[in-house]
This record gives sequence, structure tokens and C-alpha cells, in this order.
Amino acid sequence: MKKRFFFASVLVGLALLFSGCKSQFEKIRASGNTDLIYQKAFSYYENGEYLRAQTLFELIIPAYRGKPELEKIYFTYSYTYYNLSKFILANYYFKNFSSTFPTSSLREEADFMAAFSDYQMSPTYRLDQSYTEKAIEEFQTFVNTYPTSERVKECNRLIDEMRLKLEKKVFEEGILYFNLRQYQAATVTFENLLKDFPETSNAEQVRYLISKATFNLAENSIYDKQEERYRIAVNYAKDFIGKYKDSSNYKEVKSIHDNSVKKLKSLTNGRYKDKGSRLGS
Repeated sequence: MKKRFFFASVLVGLALLFSGCKSQFEKIRASGNTDLIYQKAFSYYENGEYLRAQTLFELIIPAYRGKPELEKIYFTYSYTYYNLSKFILANYYFKNFSSTFPTSSLREEADFMAAFSDYQMSPTYRLDQSYTEKAIEEFQTFVNTYPTSERVKECNRLIDEMRLKLEKKVFEEGILYFNLRQYQAATVTFENLLKDFPETSNAEQVRYLISKATFNLAENSIYDKQEERYRIAVNYAKDFIGKYKDSSNYKEVKSIHDNSVKKLKSLTNGRYKDKGSRLGS
């Protein structure tokens, strides 16, 4: 019986405490006292109560327009969205801060945080990469705007990280096309990868797969397209064996090259025979 009474008392006490805290916030919000709201907004922010801080900042922003305090208010207000993981809005407000306070000493940080907010929206490589591309563009703009900033090194690291993600997405798309025997689509995808990511560490593997894809495409083509496609296969295989003599795939690609050359000779001879027979008739 005593235990029940004790627990009931604790619950009532907690409920009253919560109610008291809530009514205190409501009192501040409804007070109309801009100085008090200003003070408490920053107090809530420093204590990690970002939603309450955000609510109070929204109340006093109009009152502080044209005053020096607005810069600090708006900057911290932008951070409330970031800290609440509202990254789309954080990006918007950090950008708006930079355009509203173009000479602010906080502008560099705001520009970085706008880009970093988009970085936080960058999903796994399997999903749409619009935010990844947007974040890369914004970090690059930051580097160009603040070339001597101590944040440049971090920007470049994050750009490299996201480019690897984009590269992986393209590589996996190429593998998917290859496994589905859509060899033309695989070839185009891998070609774009080498063009867009010339520094890729997968260059050897990509060129190996292009050699296989172009050869398989030629093998499965109608007669009228085989000669052209075997020539393409020869060129890619020749490029690979010229670049990667120590590769574990060297023998396989050399075989692709030699077989493609043989097929070309056979097709060329057959074409000349057909042409000769038509002339003779």
C-alpha cells in the first residue's frame, strides 16, 4: 500500500514539474517582452531545447529587424533547423542569412553550413543523388569563394567522399546492365564512368568489363552489325592489353582480342566472296 502511494506521489510530482515547465515556456512566449524572449531563446538553445528556442526566435525576429542583434538571432535561428535535422530548411535559412548579412563575419560559416546541410541529405548510393550533386556544387563554390579558409580541407574531403558515392552508383548500374546482358547499355555506362571519374581506382576493372561487354555484344548481334561491333571489341581489348600487361585478366582479354580479330577476318572474307559472286553473275 505504501509502495503504491509512493509511486503515485512520484508520478504526480513529475506531472506537476512538467506542467510547471510548460507553463513557464508559455508565459515567456505570451509575455510580449522582447528582451525576456531574446534572453530565454538563447538560454533554451544553449541547453539543447532547439524547438523552443526556434519558436521564441520566430516571435522576436520582426521586432529586431534593422537592429544589430538580428544578425546573431537569425544565425542561431538557422542552426535550430540544422540541430532539429530539418536540413532542407537549414540550407534555406543559412543561405538567406548570407544574402541578408553579406558583410557578416559569420557568413563563411553560414555558407559552409548551407552546403553541409545538403551533405546531410545525401542518401545511400542506391537512391537518387540530386542532393549529393547539389552538395558537391555548393562545397566547390565555398572553396572558390574562400580559398584560404581552414574549412577548405574539410570541403575537399567531403567532395571526394561524395564523388566516390556517385562513382559507385554508376559502377553498380554498369554491373547491373552487364548481368542483364544489356551489353550496349553497360558499355555506355562504363564509358561515362571513365569520362566523369578519370581518377577512379576501378579503371582496370571497368576497361575489362567494357572489353567483355563489347565482345559479347558483337557475338550476339545480327550479321549486318557484327563487323562494326567486332572492330569496337578489338579496339577496347587492344587498349586494355596495352595498359594492363600484369593484370590477372590479361589472358582473357587477349583471347577476346584474338577471337575478335579472327571473326573480323572471317566476316571480311565472306563479304568479299559475296561481292565477287555478285559481280560474276
